[in-house]
Amino acid sequence: MLTKKKWTIFSLLVLCGGTIYKLPSLKDAFYVPMQEYFNLTNGEIGNAMSVNSIVTTIGFFLSIYFSDRLPRRFTMSVSLITTGLLGVYLSTMPGYWGILFVWALFGVTCDMLNWPVLLKSVSLLGDKTQQGRLFGFFETGRGVVDTVVAFSALGVFAWFGGGYLGFKAGILFYSSIAIIVGIILFFAMKGNVEEAELAKQEEKKKAEKPGLGGVLKNKTVWLIAFSVFCVYAVYCGLTFFIPFLSNVYALPIALVGAYGIINQYCLKMVGGPIGGLIADNVLKSPSKYLFYTFIISVVLLVVLIILPHEHMSVYLGMVCTLVFGAVVFTQRAVFFAPIGEAGISEKNTGAAMALGSFIGYAPAMFCYSLYGYILDGYPGLLGYQIVFGLMAVFACMGICISAMLIKSIRQDKQSTSLQSA
Repeated sequence: MLTKKKWTIFSLLVLCGGTIYKLPSLKDAFYVPMQEYFNLTNGEIGNAMSVNSIVTTIGFFLSIYFSDRLPRRFTMSVSLITTGLLGVYLSTMPGYWGILFVWALFGVTCDMLNWPVLLKSVSLLGDKTQQGRLFGFFETGRGVVDTVVAFSALGVFAWFGGGYLGFKAGILFYSSIAIIVGIILFFAMKGNVEEAELAKQEEKKKAEKPGLGGVLKNKTVWLIAFSVFCVYAVYCGLTFFIPFLSNVYALPIALVGAYGIINQYCLKMVGGPIGGLIADNVLKSPSKYLFYTFIISVVLLVVLIILPHEHMSVYLGMVCTLVFGAVVFTQRAVFFAPIGEAGISEKNTGAAMALGSFIGYAPAMFCYSLYGYILDGYPGLLGYQIVFGLMAVFACMGICISAMLIKSIRQDKQSTSLQSA
C-alpha cells in the first residue's frame, strides 16, 4: 500500500502519536497513584481532564487556520519536547492548581500543535480508498507503542518500590521518552518526502490558499465532526471502568494498572486493524461502519447496566468491559476516515481535521467531570449504571448522526458524478 519512504514517514508518525499522550493520559496506568500522591478525588481528576479539553477545544479552533500552513516536522517535534518538559515539572508533585495548569498546557502542546497536523500527515499517505486501513493501522501502531511505553513505565514504577518514588520515576520516564522522540522526529524527517512535497506545493499554495470558508460551509464535515463527538463521549467513559472494577469487583491493586493499560492501549492493537479492514474491505465505507458499531455499543451498554455485577466473577467483569472497549476502539480507529471517504480536497484536509477535532473532542470538556461527579455523588454500582446510561444516550445520538452522514456522502458523490459527466 505504501512505498518504502512513506512507510518511514508512517512509522515516525506512529511513534509520535504513541508517545505524546502518555503524560496527559497518566491516569490510564497510574489512576490510583494519582489519587494518592496528588491527593485528588475522582471529580478533581475529571476536572483536570476537562480543563485540558477546554484548552484543547480552543486550540483546535486556532489550528483550523495554521494546520495547513506550518511545517509539520517542526510543529510535531516542538510539541513533543515541550510536553516532556511539562512532565519534568509535574514530577515535582505540584498542588491541585499546578496540576490544572499543566493539564491546560498539555492541551496546547499535544492537541493544538500536534494532533490535527498528525492526522493530516497520516491521511495524505493514501487515497480515499485506503483511509480506513491507514487510520486503522495507525491506531494499531499507536497501541503497540502505547503498550510498550506504558508497561515500561509500570516496570519503572515497580523497580523504584511502587510508591511515591516509583510514581515520580514513572512520570520522568514518560517525560524523557517524549523529549527523545521529539528530537528523533525533527532530524529523521528532515529532507524526507514531506519536505520535498512541501517545496513542490509552495508555489501552488501562494496562489491557492486553504479554503477555510469552504470547510466551515461543508455539511458533511460538520456531520463527521459530530459523529466523532458521539464516539468520544462514549470513549470518555472507558476511563471509569478502572475504578468500576476496583470498587464493584474489588479488583486487586496489582491488576488495576495493568487493566488500565490493556483497556486504553492494547485494545488499539485489536480495534485498529479490525475497524479499518472492515470499514474498507467489507462495508466499503467508514461512515457505515460507525453507524453499525453505534448500534452495537447501545446494546452492549444496556447489557452492562442490567448485569448482576455483585454476583459475577472479577474476570467476567473484566471481559465484559474489555469487549465493549474493543468496539469503541474500532470506532476511534476510523472516525476521521470519512474525511477521506467524502473526498475533501488535499488543501482543505488539515482544516477539516482541525474542525473535526474541535467539535469531536469537545466531550472531554465536560464528560470526565460529569462522569466523575456522578460517581462521587452516587457511590457504588448505581453511579456506574447512571454513567453507562449516559454513554448509551450519546451512542444513540451517534446512530442518528452517522445515518445522516452516510446519506450526505452519498449525495456528494452523486453530485460529483453528475458534474463530471
